[in-house]
Amino acid sequence: MPEQDKEFQQRLLATFRGEAEEHVHAITLGLIELEKAAAMEDRAPIIERIFREMHSLKGAARSVNVREIETICQSVEGVLARAKRREISLASTDLDEFHAAVKEIERLLKVTAGGSKEKDAPKTGDLAHRQERISSGTATEGNSTPPTQEEAPSRAVTGKTAEEETVRISSNQLDRLLLQVEELVPARWGAALRLTEIGELAHEAARWTRKWTEVLPSAAFLRECMHGDGATFRAGGLEVRKLLEFLEWNDAYCRGIDERLSGLSRSSERGQRLMGTLVDSLLRETKQLLLRPFSSITESLPRVVRDLCRQNGKDAAFTVLGADIEIDRRILQDIKDPLLHLVRNSVDHGIEKPELRTRAGKATQGSITIAIEQKSANKVEILVSDDGAGIDAQSVRAAVVKSGLAGAETMQGMSEHEVLSFIYQSGISTSPIVTDISGRGLGMAIVREKVEKLGGGITLETRPGGGTTFRILLPLTLSTVRGVLVRVGEQQYIIPETFIEQVVLTRAEDIQTVENRATVILGNKAASYVRLRDVLALPPDADGETEIESRPMVVLAVADRRVAFQVDEVVGEQEVMVKGLGPQLARLRNVGGAAVLATGKLVPILNAADLMKTAVTKAAPPSRQSMEGIAPRRLSILVADDSITARTLIKNILEAAGYSVRTAVDGAEALAALRQGTFDLLVSDVDMPRLNGFELTAKIRADKTLAEIPVVLVTALESPRDRERGIDVGASAYIVKSNFEQSNLLEVVRRCT
Repeated sequence: MPEQDKEFQQRLLATFRGEAEEHVHAITLGLIELEKAAAMEDRAPIIERIFREMHSLKGAARSVNVREIETICQSVEGVLARAKRREISLASTDLDEFHAAVKEIERLLKVTAGGSKEKDAPKTGDLAHRQERISSGTATEGNSTPPTQEEAPSRAVTGKTAEEETVRISSNQLDRLLLQVEELVPARWGAALRLTEIGELAHEAARWTRKWTEVLPSAAFLRECMHGDGATFRAGGLEVRKLLEFLEWNDAYCRGIDERLSGLSRSSERGQRLMGTLVDSLLRETKQLLLRPFSSITESLPRVVRDLCRQNGKDAAFTVLGADIEIDRRILQDIKDPLLHLVRNSVDHGIEKPELRTRAGKATQGSITIAIEQKSANKVEILVSDDGAGIDAQSVRAAVVKSGLAGAETMQGMSEHEVLSFIYQSGISTSPIVTDISGRGLGMAIVREKVEKLGGGITLETRPGGGTTFRILLPLTLSTVRGVLVRVGEQQYIIPETFIEQVVLTRAEDIQTVENRATVILGNKAASYVRLRDVLALPPDADGETEIESRPMVVLAVADRRVAFQVDEVVGEQEVMVKGLGPQLARLRNVGGAAVLATGKLVPILNAADLMKTAVTKAAPPSRQSMEGIAPRRLSILVADDSITARTLIKNILEAAGYSVRTAVDGAEALAALRQGTFDLLVSDVDMPRLNGFELTAKIRADKTLAEIPVVLVTALESPRDRERGIDVGASAYIVKSNFEQSNLLEVVRRCT
């Protein structure tokens, strides 16, 4: 087959898969609805709907020559046709066969996408055979009744109108489009900043005009004195006539500049207003393209609950509330697996078997609910709840002791809330047996990790015998974040507002020591007190803190846990575009991204969940005397990295720690800078153009004038072979970016210098 035909076939298959997934989802929901309907009058319209979806799927499969799916659809369609004519009655076992057929169709779709490693098992013929047996009462074996044209109407009969037509495009194309539109936002902010600067210049020009108006009478007097006899006056070596001529010229010149500035200010304001409107509208509309209803990730959950209940001898009703709320597609993709795990846990750990529920005075059918509610312009809350047995704190205590994470005495001294927090620890499970559903103790740890990676948080509420509710708070979009811009030393940071409870000023007398932890009382509630400087492992400020009466702090709250972070200054509240740090720095502790301010300055966006965890070990601020011995000297460091994000981030970390930093875009530029200037240390990436980090280090060690300079390699290459090569060429330290933390970098730099 020619290459062009192959490409066309692949595009056609991709279109088919998208359409097929919609049909499969509609069929699945119809089958679940059919199981709940008892009367034939209620079943008839559902059967009709499933029949039409199956017929449309069959036609689509035939058009792209996917014969296996066409065969399955044909066999199921034959059974449904007989059920429509009321020649047969569908039992629950028959519906199980339909579900099995749908699962096989899903498997075949993965095979056509190349996303499944399963081989094409000979299931298609067997499934078709089983469908024939369902209708074997009157149909001859191997020949199910084909649907007539009236029984298999076209897609148009379903009521779709021209207004509902959609265009299928790649999600990657949408992502790229959004990224390009997002780049316009800093440009808009920059235009607003330039407009402000023009306004300031116009204000200065107006101020000059007022001053000139004040001296006009003096200039007029001098002019009159000279007009009398035309004599030339001299004052301090300057001719008064020339001075007056200059002042007249200067008056006209400056008034002209004033008028031009005023006109430029007005036109710039109109242009900036138009640009702002267009960019905001374009960004809003582009974001809408990436928004998807929450229902798009809950479509498969009803069948999951049904199948798990069948396997475990349980019965549960599954409900989704607020499924029409739209959220960023990227968030939905990452939260889908955590939700699936929580729902599976509700069936496996929460919902009791019917006989146990009856004994406890409950209805035999349990209840599992997912409720989505938008809490603010950029926050959404997801509740996953069940009315099952709840989580037993004593079982968690026993599991923690068994795992060796804490001793029995320690666990007995903890509150129930502290004990329940251990369910998020890897290896902790209350399941008595390991199954394919639970028992490995990894699920909840992964759930919390994924939620926090999205900049969200998760808490739980449980009552013995009364059920469990998990509360997840997430941003609505990953494109922008609204937060508080703070300053610590010379470095600025953005703290997202998702968990910010308040921003207040503290005084020295407000800070107390409770149970050997620094604490501040806010609104009759205690909050742990830490300095953001300490949490981020920055050196102490040179001025100390005893001379300052009060300093601002940002209070973060998650559930009943509150931490007050002291900062040097709260600059203001801002909405910024979020820039990822790339896969190399994906696990950078306490930092969730970066943003470019209107001034063009790159600032880190802090991860609130990481800050809360790190603050636990920093609750007691170290004394200034204990930190004086490790304060870094004012040393000069060269940073070489071809990634502007990584280069700027490392530069900011080092400058905030008190070092003088220069940067180079690759190894060749770094080598030239080392030979021309004086540096105390080099921090270099490895994979760079022109001259990589290994080659750069080797050249430094071979140069007598540079051989003693410490070299710290910060790289994504983490294999033992790469580490050995780094040692062989003479690197002083080797830091892997996947485990990169700013405290580690600063500690390595201190040791090397």
